[in-house]
Amino acid sequence: MAIHFGTSGWRAIIADEFTFVNVRKVARAIVRYLYQHKLEKNGIIIGYDTRFLSREFAQECAQEFSQHAVKALLTNRDCPTPVIAYQILKQKTAGAVNITASHNPPEYSGIKFSPAYGGPAPLEVTQEIEKNLQDLVLPEPAKKTAVQVFDPRPAYLKKMGQLVDLQAIRRARLKLGVDVLYGTGRGYLDQLLKQAGCRISLLHDRVEPLFGGLPPEPAEAQLKQLRAVVKKERLHLGLALDGDADRFGIVDRDGSYIGANQVISLLTEHLIRTRPRQKKVARTLATTHMIDALAQRAGLKVVETPVGFKFIGQELARGGCLIGGEESGGLSIAGHVPEKDGILACLLIAELVAIRKKSLGAILKELYKEVGPYFNQREDFHLSAREKERFLQRIKLLTQGKPALLGRTVAQFNGLDGYKFIFTDGSWLMFRSSGTEPIVRCYAEASSKQRLKNLLEAGKKLVNS
Repeated sequence: MAIHFGTSGWRAIIADEFTFVNVRKVARAIVRYLYQHKLEKNGIIIGYDTRFLSREFAQECAQEFSQHAVKALLTNRDCPTPVIAYQILKQKTAGAVNITASHNPPEYSGIKFSPAYGGPAPLEVTQEIEKNLQDLVLPEPAKKTAVQVFDPRPAYLKKMGQLVDLQAIRRARLKLGVDVLYGTGRGYLDQLLKQAGCRISLLHDRVEPLFGGLPPEPAEAQLKQLRAVVKKERLHLGLALDGDADRFGIVDRDGSYIGANQVISLLTEHLIRTRPRQKKVARTLATTHMIDALAQRAGLKVVETPVGFKFIGQELARGGCLIGGEESGGLSIAGHVPEKDGILACLLIAELVAIRKKSLGAILKELYKEVGPYFNQREDFHLSAREKERFLQRIKLLTQGKPALLGRTVAQFNGLDGYKFIFTDGSWLMFRSSGTEPIVRCYAEASSKQRLKNLLEAGKKLVNS
């Protein structure tokens, strides 16, 4: 059985591949990586989520590090991914090991390694760790270290108070629904909003390893209860987090779900208005071009990256980046960690509504009048390995010359990560194959719902033909 690190670390089914034996192997491979780069004296943060046996797996990792003279700093309870990232920078450690499968179904667990810069590990780092798994011979340490347990919460809460205008939220006297989906975000997002004087209706704020029978993903389908509460109690907003609190889900006052592309666009405009001027914004290839329109109007450069927040994180780490976001529900901003932070995203949306004193839908309509409407959607197609290979061969042929899709000429082709066809009217259609699953993802964006529907239908025909 080969252990492979994907976009966000290694994930596997508990008691199948994700076992104590394999967790120890990965921990030793990371120990070896630290020694190879002379980072073993810097120590390492170890955190975990609310999944079955997560704490025990984290404790096992901590013991492996301490036995090899690497100072292990273990969080005192389950901990959000962005909080762990912040502690890397605050304590200047060699990085962090996080026992989490993020928004995956409850039968999964995972190990995510974040290096010293505080964001997701780049490919060259994970490849080195994978290579180390083939040779786990480690130097015999002269002295073992004790595992130190610490509370990362106070420092992070203080940092949020510096990044978000909590006083503006307080003045607005917001009534909010908060759904932490049985995850690590409890005691963080709700606590900060209570400190800001908000009235909170809190959902699913206990440890439940099965997450109520659903994946802990703040997508529209999983937020039915939050949407109902927002409408019934006439709240200003509904805010949600995934299992490790690095992704967000937003519900407007009428109970409508606001997609991640719209949230990132709203916050791009809000930060341009309210934060110090920066040089650029960053988005992934599959994320809305509305960000481009807003940024270019403000004179900011747009950096387009491959899919995966590690690429966004690198842009944030370089400095001068106002906001970085991806359509799957992740963002961070200048002055914060180069890692997705769902807690921050929810707080910034509350700040936006508090300052503008309007619903998100009303603010979006204003933006559409200024820069034009942008409608977008993603569909996933489950294919066998053979079907997937055949499709990729077909779509590759379409990149040759200037093909026509839906009777329209493709103005530009972008092969940075997958296959993205951009039409003369600014609409686009993109296909990307999952590296870990037999899935092809189809993304589309257009200036009308009918045009979007046509693009998605064309995409479906291409996949199934």
